[in-house]
Amino acid sequence: MGRPLRAAAGGIIYHVLNRANGRQVMFETPQDYQLWENVLLEAQIQVPVRILAYCVMPNHWHLVLWPRKDGDLSRFMAWLTLTHTQRWHAQHQSVGSGHLYQGRYKSFPVQTDEHFLTVCRYVERNALRAKLVKRAESWQWSSLWRRTHGLKQSDWLTDWPVARPRQYTKWTNEPQTEEELESVRQCVQRGRPFGKEIWVQRTTRRLNLESTLRPRGRPKGNAKKAV
Repeated sequence: MGRPLRAAAGGIIYHVLNRANGRQVMFETPQDYQLWENVLLEAQIQVPVRILAYCVMPNHWHLVLWPRKDGDLSRFMAWLTLTHTQRWHAQHQSVGSGHLYQGRYKSFPVQTDEHFLTVCRYVERNALRAKLVKRAESWQWSSLWRRTHGLKQSDWLTDWPVARPRQYTKWTNEPQTEEELESVRQCVQRGRPFGKEIWVQRTTRRLNLESTLRPRGRPKGNAKKAV
């Protein structure tokens, strides 16, 4: 799978997700998808975050981003979501009709090894998993489609820090195991770093994410009854 680069050399990689408010359909026409891609490119000019993978779905989208310095991720995402919201409402003549997104984006750090490849595969086969296409590379609104078709517009996609397997497209079209899916989904929900346990522990301390490792719910206590 190739020798991974040290994340510390160029910042930590993140998987980022956001959904439409109330899970409404946000992307219905090619113009809707194209609008988002245009805003994504402009956001990269505003804040030069490296884009590694993405997939836009009818009511949500995924990004795999590699910020260059601290604070770039939040600045990039703020510009992207605000600008897209404004232009989406203008295009749909719905200015003042309410929130487009359900809230702040969700994100989690990803280790630059096989975990990175797992996350990219998870992202780029999203449309296939949702049965919108028969092959993952057939979904036009994704990084896999752009790379497969060799478009010049794909130049804004950054080379991966881990070598892509030769049969990556074939591998992407193969089903992921339930264990693999669940591990990624848990990280989406909790913001928990995705990687080897030692890396996860080190990254949670570095980024103050210790709460993402704690069990949910109220801890069982042995407090005495009040008298």
